[in-house]
Amino acid sequence: MIHRDHAGELRLTGLTMRYGPTVALDGVDLHVRAGSFTAVVGPSGCGKSTLLRVLSGLEAPTGGTVEIDGRGVTGQRAGERRVAMVFQDYALYPHMTVAGNISFGLRLQARHDRRNGPSRQQIDERVREVADLLGLGALLGRKPGQLSGGQRQRVALARAIVRRPAVLLLDEPLSALDAQLRADARAELLRLHREIGATLVLVTHDQYEALSMATDLVVMRDGRVVQAGPPRELYERPGTEFVATFVGAPAMNLVADRGGGRLGWRPADGRALEPGQAPEGFLAEGVVEVCAYTGSGQDVLCRSPAGDFVLQQREGDRWLTPGEPVRVAVPDARLHRFDEAGRRRAG
Repeated sequence: MIHRDHAGELRLTGLTMRYGPTVALDGVDLHVRAGSFTAVVGPSGCGKSTLLRVLSGLEAPTGGTVEIDGRGVTGQRAGERRVAMVFQDYALYPHMTVAGNISFGLRLQARHDRRNGPSRQQIDERVREVADLLGLGALLGRKPGQLSGGQRQRVALARAIVRRPAVLLLDEPLSALDAQLRADARAELLRLHREIGATLVLVTHDQYEALSMATDLVVMRDGRVVQAGPPRELYERPGTEFVATFVGAPAMNLVADRGGGRLGWRPADGRALEPGQAPEGFLAEGVVEVCAYTGSGQDVLCRSPAGDFVLQQREGDRWLTPGEPVRVAVPDARLHRFDEAGRRRAG
């Protein structure tokens, strides 16, 4: 059974990071619950990876504070924090075996702290423990060049969790895997989170990954946190037009609202009407341009003078075809209204 020795609550207050004139983090305030699986999403260059590097201690922030379990760690080096990080490219040592890669950090700790560091026997036991947890027991004698991409990813995870961190930081660790391996790795990460009990912070560009895996979702833009909360809350009640269009795929449809501002609706919330059928709720009209089959349905791109929109059809719906006119009804309860500044209207 994996050893548990962590809480892992994170509090970031006024966190800033500047590289000359470039502002990578701009006053980030964020609370990450202990034991949560928090996904951080946002467009390229929004500060996601910089945030992880500051949390890990690899970089010192320009301003603000970082706390782990109520203890200030802003000035501490990476090795002094109970934090581990898994990089996008895995960063394994090619000349070392799997066992050597997993144990590397522990052996350094033992060398620099002979009194309190782990013994050789303890290191071997902990390596075997995490290797069994991640299905690497039969691969301990191999080198990274003899492993598949999925196996290398598991070695990188094992090297991180063997240190028993309170917080595990993951910087797009699944992006180099093919579709099937990604699906397997998602399930593995969820199981790993349950097993080790640590706080996981995952940076990802994958919408499905973020929505399906995370207990908490953080959306960043221009170095700031624009909304944070449970994934379902951000999907169903986005606080801004940016969050509405960034979270969820296909993106939310937005059209001008007669009362000012904009009106939004999710592609899955609309229904194509039959000819002559009276609409209930909001009505969008257009002409079908493209139909993309998705396996469980089809995504339909429609052209309209009021603004193009996407409709998600399910199996059992009357299949639309390119060139035909379409009328789509959206229930009033599924509409989202935003003011002129792009903020969600109350109600």
